[in-house]
Amino acid sequence: MKAAFSRVMFSADSPHWATPTDLYDALHAEFGFTFDPCPLGEGTDGLSVSWAGQRVYCNPPYGRGIGDWLAKASEADLAVYLLPSRTDTKWFHAYAPRAADVRFLRGRLTFGTATAPAPFPSLVLVYR
Repeated sequence: MKAAFSRVMFSADSPHWATPTDLYDALHAEFGFTFDPCPLGEGTDGLSVSWAGQRVYCNPPYGRGIGDWLAKASEADLAVYLLPSRTDTKWFHAYAPRAADVRFLRGRLTFGTATAPAPFPSLVLVYR
C-alpha cells in the first residue's frame, strides 16, 4: 500500500507534492511561519478558514484550484507559496504580478520521498 501511495503522491497523477524538507526549513527560517493551510495527508480545508494574522506557508494541490489558494494571500500578514512554475497559466498572470517577491527555483525539486525530480520547475511567491 505504501509503495502505491508513493507512486501516486509523487507522479503527475496526483496534485499533491510534499515540500522538500530543506526548502521548507530555509523558508521557515526566513519567514517564521505560523500556519500551513494544506498540510499533506491531514485533510485540513485551508480554504474555509481565516488566514488573518497568520504567517502562512502554502504548498497547495497543483491543479485547477491554485487561483483559489492564491486569492487567500490577501487575508494573511504574510503568505509564501511553493508552486509549479507555469508562467503560461491564468493564475500566474493574475497573481504573480501582485507578489512582493517571485523566486524561480534553479533545477527541479525532488518532493517528499521521491527518488527522481519533479517533471516541472518550481517557484516561490511571497505576499506581504
